[in-house]
Amino acid sequence: EVQLVESGGGLVQAGVSLRLSCATSGFTFNDYVIGWFRHAPGKEREGISWISSSDGRTYYADSVKGRFTISSDYAKNTVYLQMNILKPEDTAVYYCAVLIGTLPTFLQSNYDYWGQGTQVTVSS
Repeated sequence: EVQLVESGGGLVQAGVSLRLSCATSGFTFNDYVIGWFRHAPGKEREGISWISSSDGRTYYADSVKGRFTISSDYAKNTVYLQMNILKPEDTAVYYCAVLIGTLPTFLQSNYDYWGQGTQVTVSS
């Protein structure tokens, strides 16, 4: 059974850092993309970053570029999202998801499995 479990969220002040983790298990496929998404109150869920297992490519939405870094530790079956210089507008539930294949996208319907999310709240 494929599972993704996010952790690392919390309540922090603006300007600090957090690192989210996405622990994966049950993967029986070799090529996949892990995407990070977030859902802020009153807004649509948006893609913010992805990493491709086949070649290590990464991509960031403009809203987080330069502040967030995605990385993977395949030995630990975990993908991380390092979030620096957090802003109140980063407040959201953060989700990781897996897309089976090699064509990265932020198109959410292309993702096959999702985690349950972790709350990040940034106070001003």
